[in-house]
Amino acid sequence: MTASIILLQPIVALIAGVLILLMPRLLNYVVALYLIVIGVMGLVQFTV
Repeated sequence: MTASIILLQPIVALIAGVLILLMPRLLNYVVALYLIVIGVMGLVQFTV
């Protein structure tokens, strides 16, 4: 489970970066969503 979370974080960061480049107005939403996703993945990692 840990390996899949470690591999998923760069993918999420890459998608967030591309969205920010394509639509700069979405910066607040993309950052908020990224932080929520990383936080949930961190919590899931500790509970499993």
